[in-house]
Parts: sequence; structure tokens; C-alpha cells
Amino acid sequence: MLTKLLKEYLHPYRYTVAAISILLLVQSIANLYLPNLNAELINNGVAKGDISYIWRIGFIMLASSALVMGSSILLGYLSARISMAFGADLRGAVFAAVERFSTRELNSFGAPSLITRNTNDVQQVQMVLFMGLTMMLSAPITGIGASIMAVKTNAKLSLLLLVVTPLMSLLIWVLLRRVVPLFRTMQIKIDRINLVLREQISGVRVIRAFVKTGFEEKRFADASQDLMNTSLSVTRTFAVMFPSLMLILNLTSVAVIWFGGKLVDAGNMPIGNLTAFLAYIMQILSSVMMAVMMSLMIPRAAASAERIQEVLLTPSSVVETLNPIQPKEKLGVVEFKDVEFRYPGAEHPVLSGVSFTAKPGQFTAIVGSTGSGKTTLANLIPRFIDPTLGEILIDGVNVREQELEEVWKNIGLVPQRAFLFGGTIASNLAYGDSDASDEAMWKALEIAQAKSFVEEKEEQLLAPVSQGGTNFSGGQRQRLAIARAVIKKPKIYILDDSFSALDFTTDLNLRNALEQNAKESTMIVVAQRVSTILNADQIIVLDQGHVVGIGKHQDLMRECEIYKEIVLSQLSPEEAA
Repeated sequence: MLTKLLKEYLHPYRYTVAAISILLLVQSIANLYLPNLNAELINNGVAKGDISYIWRIGFIMLASSALVMGSSILLGYLSARISMAFGADLRGAVFAAVERFSTRELNSFGAPSLITRNTNDVQQVQMVLFMGLTMMLSAPITGIGASIMAVKTNAKLSLLLLVVTPLMSLLIWVLLRRVVPLFRTMQIKIDRINLVLREQISGVRVIRAFVKTGFEEKRFADASQDLMNTSLSVTRTFAVMFPSLMLILNLTSVAVIWFGGKLVDAGNMPIGNLTAFLAYIMQILSSVMMAVMMSLMIPRAAASAERIQEVLLTPSSVVETLNPIQPKEKLGVVEFKDVEFRYPGAEHPVLSGVSFTAKPGQFTAIVGSTGSGKTTLANLIPRFIDPTLGEILIDGVNVREQELEEVWKNIGLVPQRAFLFGGTIASNLAYGDSDASDEAMWKALEIAQAKSFVEEKEEQLLAPVSQGGTNFSGGQRQRLAIARAVIKKPKIYILDDSFSALDFTTDLNLRNALEQNAKESTMIVVAQRVSTILNADQIIVLDQGHVVGIGKHQDLMRECEIYKEIVLSQLSPEEAA
């Protein structure tokens, strides 16, 4: 998965990667050449006292060192630039994939996991790319080159590599077997911490109201402790591995000096060759150390890449049609034809056999007990999810055969949970119409009964809105969300329990204003409070996913027992009449 991900998203930067490879090759050759120059300087310059030779070789060594330094600086710059660009592209791709998801896929992954995948997981892959460009490519070049040069310098002394290399490889293999599963577990536990933290931030008022601060602190501490224990297991493994590798490295240096000294003493090896051989051994073992570091990072990055690819390769259950059909007229007629919706693996459908038509100029209300499928029905119209059976038509054309953005353009949605984006009141209203004038915004606020409290703000339309609109009350958030839908001037309004936080006077004024200003639009209102929908042109009663009644209030009071029960549970018989 990691290789596939790198190959796909590094393709635009292939020429820069090629330039980095050339720089690494130049740097490695220069590094391999320096010990040989040092040996010549000692053997032919220092030993013989040839000052001119020392100056000449010294200048070449200085130039080689400058070349190595310059290539290292350029290499670091290019590697950082590519890895950052790669990370930005990958985050953009994950975000775009999530944007295409239907409600089904979003619920399947969960918000905390998607956040972790687009932040921590991308960061792991980005880091391994940066380290790979600077280490992974240079390690084999330096290691192989240094081995050849070491054998060329002294074949007998090179036999030490036959002992050291298998020993290091065995140690690395044993430790990797322990570390790789831990990295996968760490990412799951980071998901868990994100989940707990999001719940605690979102539900802070509930936590305080039920005096559960201590309980939630312990819950977060447990999740944090769990991650810490896994991280400590990884750290302990590193704590064993690196000192062990350094011990092997230092013992190898001692062995080289011991056996090399004997060869020098016997006259079988020049002193300069011994220093060169020692440098080559250090280069070989340093290459192994770099390979070890990469081998530790790659498993975690591979686990992260697998999680990222899972998001990228998950198709949305709501698929854009390749040959979109445009309705002849955009009037806003919504028609359900024997619609069923069932979650994957569910024994019973959420909706079954739903058929009705909502027309422009009509107020269509949807009522039912909790869990009857009202919100699911509302989510089917803008194709947040697709029905498993039946058809939903807008202006006579199946929504599956229409372009998604064209469907959304004609719908003004106010969701069950009124959500506002961080920014200002004006920027939130601009979601409905980016070209709306201040006058149009004030008109929409007036219709939504939000003008009075916005006028009281010192900044008015430029008043700040915190993330989620938490600096406004529930009723104010609902009215601002309604104003955002109104300013869009859609053909179809979908109001999902959008009056629940309003007092009765504001509710009545808002409904009257909507009726006056949206006469040519189709109004579909999901309601819990029956007083909101008593005057509806058409009331659809749901019970356990089935339509058990369609009609006006008085007709349903006579003919639909379930509707009558709902009404009388909220209103007195006199009010219901």
C-alpha cells in the first residue's frame, strides 16, 4: 500500500526525485573518495614530508567536502519541498474523498478516525518520504560502495564484515517482529483518544450538568494511558536496539584497529590504508543504521498508508451519473415511488413502501414517533443516501439520473442539528448565496425572525460566529440556519425539525413569513411539535418506516389513529380541534 501511494502521488514530482537521486549519487561518490584521498595524503604526503603533495591533496579534499556540503543543503531543501507538497496533495485527496462520501460511509469510518487519517497518518507517510529521500536512497549506494572500497583496501580485514553484518541483521529482524504490530495498534489508539476528546468537548455542558467531570477525566486518562503503554513498548524496543547496534559498531572499530594494527606492524598494510579502511567500515555500519531507522519508520508509515488507502479506495454509495438528465422545468416537484431504505446487514428496513408527492406552493409535513424514519426520508431527497428500492423523482426525473450539484442547487436544507461555520454571520449566509448583497441578507434574516438579535450585535452582519455556532443559543442557530436556506431562494425547502428550539410566537411568525416568501417553492417540514404543522396542506404520518396516513389535519384526526395519538399527546382535544 505504501509503495502504491508513493508511486501515485509522487508522479508529478518525478523529475525532482531524479535530481535528488543524482545529488545523492554525487554525494556518495565524494564521500567514498575522501577516505582514499586521506590514505594517499598519509602514505605519500605526510610519511615522505612532501609539502606540495599535501597542499594539492588537501585542496582536492577541501573541494570534495564543499561539494558534499553543498549537495547536502540542496538535497535537504528539495526533499523537504517534495515531502511537504506530497503531504498537501495527499491530504487534499483524502479530504476530497471524504467530501464525496454519503452518510453511510461517514458513519462507517467515524469523524475521529477520518481526522486521524488526514492528519497523523498523512504525517507518518510524509515523514517516511522525507527520510527516504535523504537516507533510503543514499544508504544502499554508500553501503555497497564502501564495501567494495573496503575489500579493495584490504581483503583480509574485510572478513570482519562477514561476522558483523549477519549479527546486525539478526538483531534488526528480531526487533522488527516486535515493533511492527505495535505501530498498527498505536494508530487505532490515537483514533480512540480523538473520539473521547471530541465527545468531551462537544458534550462539556452535559458532563458538568450530570457531575461527570471526574468520570470523563478518568475515561480520557485511561485512553491516554493505553496509548502511553503501547508507545512505551515501542520506546523500550528502541532503547534495546540502538545501544546494541552502537555496541556492535564500536566493537567492530576496535577489531579493525586491533587486527589492522598487526597488519601495519608486520608491514602488510600502510598506515593510511588502515585509516581509510576504518572510515569505510564506519560508512558501511552507518548505512546499516540508516536502514534500521528506515525499517522502523516504514512499518508505521505502511500501517498509515493502508488506512489512508482505505479512505481513498472506498467508493461512495451515492454515485454521480455519467449521463445526467436535466428536467425540462425546475419547479420543485418531489415524488417518492415505493421507496425502501435499508442499512447494510440490517434485518428490517428503515423505510418501506413510501409513496407521496410534494408540490410547489404546498406545505408538506412529515410526522411520526421517534425512530420512524423521518430524518432518513429527508436525507434521501438531496441524495445524502440512496434508496435500496424504489425511485425518488424531482421534476419528473429520477435523482440518480441528475447531476448531484444541480440537485443540491435547488434545495434549501436546514438540518436537524443547526450547524454554523466559524467566521461571521455574513460568511455563513454567503453559503446560501455567495453574491448576496447586505440588503438580501437582512431580508433573509427578517424572514427567519433573526433580524432583531443580529441588529443588537455591535458588528451586526460581521458579528463573529464560533465553530458550530456555540456562541449563539439553540433558537438563534436554528434561525440563522433557516436564513441561510432562505437567501438561496431554492425550489425545495427541507426543514428537519427546525422549529424545535423556537417559542410559539416566533414559530408562528416564522411559518407565516415562509409561507408569504416561498409561495412557489415546495416546503417539506419534518416536525416533532404538531402545533407547527396543523395547517399543512399535506401531512405524511410515518410509523416504523411505513406511511400510515396522508392528508390534512382534520382528515387524519378522523382516519389515522396513530396521528391522533401523536396530536393528543401534545395538545388538548379542544386545541386539536
